[in-house]
Amino acid sequence: MEKKSGVSHLFITIFVHCFSTSMVAPAITDVTMSAVCPGRDECSLAIYLSGFQQAIIGLGTLVMMPLVGNLSDKYGRKALLTVPITLSIIPLAILAYSRSRNFFYAYYALRTLTAMVCEGSIHCLSLAYVADNVPPGRRASVFGIFSGIVSGAFVCGTISARFISTSAAFQAATAGSIISAVYMRIFLPESVRDEDLYTPILSSKAEISASCEESTKKLQVFRRLPSIDDMVHLLKSSSTFSQAAIVAFLSNLADAGLQGSMMYYLKAKFHFNKNQFADLMVIAGIAGTISQLIMMPILAPTVGEARLLSFGLLFGCVHMFLYSVAWSSWVPYAAAVFSILSVFSHPCLRTIVSKQVASNEQGKAQGCISGICSFANLVSPLAFSPLTALFLSDRAPFNFPGFSIMCIGFVSMTAFIQSIMIRVAPPLPVSSQRVSNCNSVVA
Repeated sequence: MEKKSGVSHLFITIFVHCFSTSMVAPAITDVTMSAVCPGRDECSLAIYLSGFQQAIIGLGTLVMMPLVGNLSDKYGRKALLTVPITLSIIPLAILAYSRSRNFFYAYYALRTLTAMVCEGSIHCLSLAYVADNVPPGRRASVFGIFSGIVSGAFVCGTISARFISTSAAFQAATAGSIISAVYMRIFLPESVRDEDLYTPILSSKAEISASCEESTKKLQVFRRLPSIDDMVHLLKSSSTFSQAAIVAFLSNLADAGLQGSMMYYLKAKFHFNKNQFADLMVIAGIAGTISQLIMMPILAPTVGEARLLSFGLLFGCVHMFLYSVAWSSWVPYAAAVFSILSVFSHPCLRTIVSKQVASNEQGKAQGCISGICSFANLVSPLAFSPLTALFLSDRAPFNFPGFSIMCIGFVSMTAFIQSIMIRVAPPLPVSSQRVSNCNSVVA
């Protein structure tokens, strides 16, 4: 009962947090263009700034995600989840105060720094929390529900942004982020309570005795810090895990490229603004919410995570190709509907990964995959931001504004082909998990 209550409180926390951050998503492109290139619909500098920020964040999260995942295995999910949820408030508060050029650059710098910790870690730690409290047979459905809640929050946030001003959106987002952090600290129970594995971050001096046993436990803290060898060992531990890691890299490479290019492409070609971006996000969000809350819990137990993963990646390719060849302003709206099928890929991938490791290694496994996704976030803007800027400018070698998005679609197709090769191994039995837990304590 306590586990179900914990997952419910986690869902509420994530809903409020994602609702708050989604309120400002449609306005960010307009805010960036107004600060960097006022009065213009095409600006290479804005594209390069966004790409540079994405690359730096990817580099930071590449280091931070495995570290956060490993530390959460030792200190607990709630303690580590507090850090990114709290840090994400700061950049929003800056733009809530002012969106002038100087304040935008202050936001840009602080957003880059804080996102090194926040970007992906909230999702990673939440999935590890769910894996702690849900048996393997039900994880695909619950992961789908979790993703559906994120999509639902995204829909509600973007609908709100459609009807309020930009300044009000940032102010409401700041207030909502504060509420989510406070709610989490008060109501969310810690999920890791095995005394052999759990150590609170803040310990009193009385609790830290000079005994040999305590000294050994302190040494284990440093052993739990991740290294490249740990990640390589984890990737080699299962062929299913290594194949899932390749799919995660390629899929995230495509998603990050689309995220960094699409809005600038639509603004340059069809002169979209905040309201149209919000409409587009609402359509995609509603489609994703219906899919993850209704369709995935039904399909996952019968079809299987591997097939749903391939199915989602296939339709992700289709919707990227539609964006790239959009001949009218209604085509992006039609392409967004494909989100009802493409959103299967991420929760299915995380479910496959979670079943390949023991319960005391969920944070490490999810952190490893998040680190690989972060590396994709680093590579993606280096490849696609210059390509997008070139084909949206007057210097394009040929007239094809969506060329960079078509290239992104081919990357997604490669992920789809790789996903077909995945052969899912059976989940690790509980007895093996217990042995792994004992070994981790003795080590």
